[in-house]
Amino acid sequence: MKKKGEMKKVKKVKDKVNDGQDDDPWWWLVQERIRPSFLCISLFALLVRVAVGLHPYSGARTPPKFGDYEAQRHWMEITLNLPPKDWYRNSSVNDLSYWGLDYPPLTAYQSYVHGVFLKTFDPDSVALFTSRGYESYLGKLLMRWTVLSSDVLIFFPAVLYFVLVYRSMRFGMGQNSDVAWHIAMILLNPCLILIDHGHFQYNCISLGLTIAAIAAALSQKDLVASVLYCLALNHKQMSAYFAPAFFGYLLGKCLRKKNPLLEVTKLGLMVIGTFAVVWWPYLQSKDAALAVLSRLAPFERGIYEDYVANFWCTSSVLVKWKKLYSTQSLRIFSLAATLITCLPSMVQQILAPSSKGFLYALLNTSFSFYLFSFQVHEKSILLPLLPLTLLALEESRSILWLTHFAMFSMFPLLHRDKLVLAYMALYALFILVYFAPCGPSGRCHGTKTLDNTQKTKRSVDFITSITFHPLLMGFLGLCSLILHVIYLTMHPPNKYPFLFEAVIMLICFSQFVLFTFYFNSKQWMLSKHLTSKDKQKKLI
Repeated sequence: MKKKGEMKKVKKVKDKVNDGQDDDPWWWLVQERIRPSFLCISLFALLVRVAVGLHPYSGARTPPKFGDYEAQRHWMEITLNLPPKDWYRNSSVNDLSYWGLDYPPLTAYQSYVHGVFLKTFDPDSVALFTSRGYESYLGKLLMRWTVLSSDVLIFFPAVLYFVLVYRSMRFGMGQNSDVAWHIAMILLNPCLILIDHGHFQYNCISLGLTIAAIAAALSQKDLVASVLYCLALNHKQMSAYFAPAFFGYLLGKCLRKKNPLLEVTKLGLMVIGTFAVVWWPYLQSKDAALAVLSRLAPFERGIYEDYVANFWCTSSVLVKWKKLYSTQSLRIFSLAATLITCLPSMVQQILAPSSKGFLYALLNTSFSFYLFSFQVHEKSILLPLLPLTLLALEESRSILWLTHFAMFSMFPLLHRDKLVLAYMALYALFILVYFAPCGPSGRCHGTKTLDNTQKTKRSVDFITSITFHPLLMGFLGLCSLILHVIYLTMHPPNKYPFLFEAVIMLICFSQFVLFTFYFNSKQWMLSKHLTSKDKQKKLI
């Protein structure tokens, strides 16, 4: 009787929450006190970003081309001093061989806005021609502020939006402290902070727009979600890593509605309209549009650069892809491999769309692109990490292990940027936050599963037992620690100058592949446990 009374009480509370959400969208925010927690964590996350910004950046004082910092500054210089039609066109005033724009138009517009900001306080930092390699103290300070402001204006609000939506879906599960821990896992993601505020990029904009699109899709605002995702795609083309998941989830929901054709048409019009607005300056002529598109697909760079922990680079130890096959053939191979590996996740969402399935699909398709697509960089691991941080409460053990190897895979890059101190400090901070006493109650007992463990299929149990085997985890953890020390204290043999990078790549790749199987199996298990009521339910 007591248990039955408690169940009725919980049901009343849930009904009250649902009623409150319908009447006042901010009611839940005040009741659960998320806002104070979010503000405190955001301020701390902002201070961490400022501290990392005090360290060196990509290409600091290394002429003639410097690094990503100079690329971002140069784009501000170009967009501020030239008309839009010349931004992507090689000319005497825009040498595309010197950090030519190779991102979609929304990045160019962002560069223009930031260029106006720099010109207001330090005109020399964006002067045409004369500002190449400009590295004054004020210029660097202003550049760092542009990234911080992008975080505050786009990434942080998007995280708050997602947490509110996600928490409302999970009401009655876990404690309020779980919310604070979840926010910290997203905002204090060490990989994103190191790349944006150390190495120097603006991933926070495209990833922030993607998070907002995910939150909108989960809260049944599909048209808004399509616009936000198109904006993310028009900021960085790597946002296409999430395209199959968005397509499968939104199409799956449309097919379950009363008028599927109308719903699909509305989404299609929103996508076309968003692209038309963003690309408008380049739709005036075919040549202008083709000039932009040619810059977005740099196939001439080869199927991979440096030592990235994906299939093509790892297997090149045995198969010399670049020597055996033409660029055209490699393009076809990579396209086929990417489509084949991300197809199961997309199909699962078309057949049985669900909120959790959508998040797992985002994780799985982004891993497919990272492992098999053309021209992948070390920094691209940020894309699979995004949905993983959003699933932190479901995959608490996975986020610890994968974040470790994601950071490890970028260690050679960050070492070149002289960011080792920031790397170690952020890793230590991540561990402290992860093992905070206020973290999710289920974390210490392993990864939370979406279903009762007694109902989980043997295939998932088998993959889980391998993925989280104590001996394997201990061995790989020890190997990564030793490799960190070796990389910092020893020189590789002259015959094999990239030996250490190759070993790091092999270890990280093995883990990424193992987790890809694990997450795919978990996503497909979702459809096995849908009730008959869920399958017959029509979305209004």
